[in-house]
Amino acid sequence: MGWRARWLLACWLPLAAYGMDPGKDPVPSVMWSYYHKQYLDNAPFVFDERVKLLAPPFAEDARQVPLEIDARAFKGEVVKIIAWAELNPLPKIVDFQPGEGVLPWLAIRIRIEQATPLRAAVLTKDGLWHVGSTLIDAAGGGCTAPSVVRSQPGWEEHLGEVLGGRYPRSDFSRLRLQVAHPMDNGMVSGIPEFYINHAELRDAQDRVLARLELFAAVSENPDLAFDLQGPGPVRLLLRDTSGSQFEGAIP
Repeated sequence: MGWRARWLLACWLPLAAYGMDPGKDPVPSVMWSYYHKQYLDNAPFVFDERVKLLAPPFAEDARQVPLEIDARAFKGEVVKIIAWAELNPLPKIVDFQPGEGVLPWLAIRIRIEQATPLRAAVLTKDGLWHVGSTLIDAAGGGCTAPSVVRSQPGWEEHLGEVLGGRYPRSDFSRLRLQVAHPMDNGMVSGIPEFYINHAELRDAQDRVLARLELFAAVSENPDLAFDLQGPGPVRLLLRDTSGSQFEGAIP
């Protein structure tokens, strides 16, 4: 057997174990193979329409682009969710690990440097990645634009403040939060990286409900939203790249 045949067989066998084909890339991209290796370690995957990415077709403000990741079709089976913007200079957005009582749904605001495919990969308990995709157009410059936060007098006094609320739905509640932070990505001259890179959502008993690793593609003054099942107060614990820690409580 030649090396090409062995390579094809090695790629096919993991998927054959699942009895499925990965399918056609819904947003064909020359970068997919790179990110499949970089972020998913070449693990078995399928392009899956049940993973929904909602973003505007055009980024009117490339510094503040709303992105919603919905994997509720896999409720109870999700290990973690990774999202990235393929053509961003700093592509990775978030690594989200929802625990018991938190639905696999997340809303966040991001920076976009240019038109790009957006991806969200959902790892389920069976070891298979389910990949959702969408395209977004942009005039560009969202990653290299100067910070609006830093232009505001006294911004340091509000660093780490958490504002938000909890809004009841039929069988869950939606938690919406905003954190005061410049989220410097290191791409503006003279300003080093300085952003929130870790967050934990905890309940009144201090149990971790969800973990997030955030990356430099997240917008300044980041907005986060979660769907929670069950009542009771929660706390959001945050840490940035300087080691500073912040906390916000929501009844």
